[in-house]
Amino acid sequence: MDSARRKRLEERRTESGIEVEPVYRPENLESFDYGEKLGDPGEYPYTRGPYPTMYRGRPWTMRQYAGFGIAKETNERFKYLIENGQTGLSVAFDLPTQMGRDSDHALAVGEVGKVGVAIDSLLDMHELFDGISLKDVSTSMTINATASILLLLYSLVAEEQGAKAEDVTGTTQNDILKEYLARGTYIYPPEPSMRITTDMFAYCACELPRWNTISISGYHIREAGSTAVQEIAFTLSNAIAYVEAALEAGLEVDEFAPRLSFFFNAHNDLFQEVAKYRAARRMWAKIMKERFGATDERSLRLRFHTQTAGSSLTAQQAENNIVRTTVQALSAVLGGTQSLHTNAFDEALALPTERSARIALRTQQILAHEAGLTSTVDPLAGSYFVESLTDAVEEKAWEYIEQVDALGGSVKAIEQQYMQREIEEAAFHYQREVEREERIVVGVNRYTSEEEPEMELHSVDESIREKQIERINDLRESRDNAAVAKSLARLKKAAEGSENLLYPMKEALASLATLGEVSDTLREVFGEYSP
Repeated sequence: MDSARRKRLEERRTESGIEVEPVYRPENLESFDYGEKLGDPGEYPYTRGPYPTMYRGRPWTMRQYAGFGIAKETNERFKYLIENGQTGLSVAFDLPTQMGRDSDHALAVGEVGKVGVAIDSLLDMHELFDGISLKDVSTSMTINATASILLLLYSLVAEEQGAKAEDVTGTTQNDILKEYLARGTYIYPPEPSMRITTDMFAYCACELPRWNTISISGYHIREAGSTAVQEIAFTLSNAIAYVEAALEAGLEVDEFAPRLSFFFNAHNDLFQEVAKYRAARRMWAKIMKERFGATDERSLRLRFHTQTAGSSLTAQQAENNIVRTTVQALSAVLGGTQSLHTNAFDEALALPTERSARIALRTQQILAHEAGLTSTVDPLAGSYFVESLTDAVEEKAWEYIEQVDALGGSVKAIEQQYMQREIEEAAFHYQREVEREERIVVGVNRYTSEEEPEMELHSVDESIREKQIERINDLRESRDNAAVAKSLARLKKAAEGSENLLYPMKEALASLATLGEVSDTLREVFGEYSP
């Protein structure tokens, strides 16, 4: 073994490149100031959590991600999860829905209902939440380019159920910048996309006061191969861009900032992940207070949802994934998450079965009710190792944010491919370590097995697209098409001007315009983005 490789193996570093010492002592925290670095839970700088009692008051929300096929099938899965103790809903949409295409569009072939549920119109949204009271459940929707459309469809269903605006709670991801950066489900160029985002901020401030208008996502940045440090640095840089865009649109910071939320990845390195969440809270509080002058304490609190790392799941020895997601979920809970999704062990192979989804939910329930994790707030506070690691993660994250700022902010940095290149380099470095066996992945490059047990896998009915096309055709024959055309013309005029787009958009959707028709109307004005 050459000396360079021996040195790498003898050293212990997180995948963000932070060196981990063999033992930590008081001298590692020699200049540590409790008030500056920690404070009590629920107090600035919120390192120890956004609320004073955290899980002593109630456990985190168990929000298992679900969605496939047609709305009726996903509705049945929602009810199954609720019956098994899930405390919040989380909707996955199929790619055509995410990209603003109806199920009958030529580009939707082979994708309808595959990675999420197909939603083409208000009728589908009605069916998705049939028998579920929207005033009594909090719903998260992983949707970005068409987030405004899905939110409005959801609010229309809630109104028809008789729910008051202040009773409608949940989150739309609505984080379009990370789509250009890491995921790719964008429609329009960045500038009009940011306009829709800030229009949504303003709309919800007036019409849906308890709705979280955005969940600024580091999750997909991490899934694309970033390090933990890059995840929070690029996520907070994107958050800065959203705040700046909202301020430029004339909104007051404390008018919209309390409803901003975040979405992070829970990966395998337990202590680094805990440090990441704590550092992110401290950094966001400082950004909002010192950079934007926010005075409402709700604007300073970073609240986040966590999902265990899909990219860490292996097709080999898939049951091992139950252990991986347990460790990852533990990091999220010890790091103070507000809600959590645990991946099913079979997701490297297919969408979850009911059995694997139940095991994933039970994982959270065991952590909440059997592991003693809800007894005290931030149990790792004061650990020489955890506090040192939190400081190191924060220091490295600020360096990235300063670089993004120097390039002119997130939008400019994305256009210049800076963040994309950094993520690609990190992903390459990680994969090289796995291939050289410098990083062990159990069942993949160590402790492998030739035998794999047979597993029941979930499959999606290939006739789904035909069912959705038939449904769309019936809709277009039965609705008032003149009213639809009139409402879409009003939306186009608003897009050509400066009016808040969500009001004419809601009118069009209420008249049974489809998601694709609304998106195409905006395409006519804004065009489509091509990198």
